[in-house]
Amino acid sequence: QVQLVESGGGLVQAGGSLRLSCAASGLTFSSYAVGWFRQAPGKEREFVAAIAWSGGLTNYADSVKGRFTISRDNTKSTVYLQMNSLKPEDTALYYCAASPVYYTDPRRMDFRFWGQGTQVTVSS
Repeated sequence: QVQLVESGGGLVQAGGSLRLSCAASGLTFSSYAVGWFRQAPGKEREFVAAIAWSGGLTNYADSVKGRFTISRDNTKSTVYLQMNSLKPEDTALYYCAASPVYYTDPRRMDFRFWGQGTQVTVSS
């Protein structure tokens, strides 16, 4: 059974940092690209970042470029999202998802496995 478990969320002041983790099990992790998404109350889920199998390719939403960094450790079957210079508009439930394919356009990826999410709240 495939499981993706997010952790690391919490309450932080604007300008602060958090590091989210996505731990995977039940799949050949190094064969999957992983993406982070977020959904704020009353809004649609939106793409945040993605990383290819080996970690050599990454992609970010314009809203987080220069502030967030996605990385992975295949020996630990874990993907990270380092979030710096957080803003109140980054407040959302953050999800990770796994895709067997990677494209620069996340809409072309096949995110077939999803985690339950971790809440990030940024106070002003």
